[in-house]
Amino acid sequence: MFYPISAYIGLRYARASKGNPFIAFINAFSVAGIALGLTALITVSSVMNGFEGELKKRILGINPHILVDTTDAVTVQQITALNHVHATTPMLESQGLLQSPRALHGVMIQGIDPDTMPSDAIISNHMMLGELTELKAGDYGLVLGRPLAAMLGLGIGDKVRLLSADASVYTPLGRMPSQRQFRITGIFDVGSELDDKVVLIHLNDALKLLRGKYDELAKTRLFLDDAFAWQSVTAELETMGLTSSNWRQRQGPLFDAVSTEKNMMALMLALIVAVAAFNIVSAMVMVVTEKRGDIAILRTQGMLGRDLINVFLINGLYNGVKGTLLGLVGGLLLASQLNNVLDLFGIHLLATPDGSGLPVDIQWHQVGVMLLMSLSLSLVATLYPAIRAARVQPAQALRDE
Repeated sequence: MFYPISAYIGLRYARASKGNPFIAFINAFSVAGIALGLTALITVSSVMNGFEGELKKRILGINPHILVDTTDAVTVQQITALNHVHATTPMLESQGLLQSPRALHGVMIQGIDPDTMPSDAIISNHMMLGELTELKAGDYGLVLGRPLAAMLGLGIGDKVRLLSADASVYTPLGRMPSQRQFRITGIFDVGSELDDKVVLIHLNDALKLLRGKYDELAKTRLFLDDAFAWQSVTAELETMGLTSSNWRQRQGPLFDAVSTEKNMMALMLALIVAVAAFNIVSAMVMVVTEKRGDIAILRTQGMLGRDLINVFLINGLYNGVKGTLLGLVGGLLLASQLNNVLDLFGIHLLATPDGSGLPVDIQWHQVGVMLLMSLSLSLVATLYPAIRAARVQPAQALRDE
């Protein structure tokens, strides 16, 4: 097979470096460092992606992605046509207290229309007992999370008193919060921190509890295909003259903390890859020193400086590419089999509500960025020794020989 002379000599030097044990050790150390660093980077990033995905699915599945201050049928139809809007449904939100014979607990009341809720809504898919469709207008049924039901000692069919903090009535005893007795018709278990903070009732029952009208209190809940696309949807709503609220106003700090932790972990592991890549500098400087005589002969035979630079760039990149490929294979294997590996060592991490272990989400565009970063660092680490080789003076080098 034909090779350019620079590639031929560079690969020959890279494969022949085993003749010097110390250079061979430095090369092996740099390859191992890049491979281990990239393996750790891919694995940890995939686990962090999994945790972020679980939070997005479970917390933002209960919290409305966006609430729009309108229920006009024509406007809602226009909203449904916007990019990233997966479904819409009328909704009412209010704060209140849930009182049982055992305890009293603050909750967020969500008045919903079960008939227009999307079939893939997370609560619908995580009902332990009952169904959302059992919420009927006028029946005063209530659906709550499993932790809240256990805390208050409630089960299907039990009666509970729901008090609204946003509405009140005048009684002979003075002004009292609006309240009504509800019957437990369903219990869900999403595995979210909001399971003990949210209760669902029918929208019409919520309007009666709050003593308000549909046009005054109801809003339109938007389900997005990607909750993180809220900015573009909000911008389009503003151009339509509509006001809205979104999940960032409630859960933004939590996801900012997760994103910061994810980025800092990636930066720390990327620095490990960088340190390993710059070990190539040490090995290449020694190779250039060892090959001064060969460099002088190549120069006297007419090889140009840029060709010499290419020789040693290829020599150095050989180790970088080898370490990157090993790290890629190791990272993908470890990330995809991480829970099996942990089970093999007797480590059982039940980090997901269903007890399936650590959530892992390998994002290929992210892996591609990591590969480019590793190869770029290897290239940068090789530049200085390669340029130094091109500056070797043939006469001085041959005199030293």
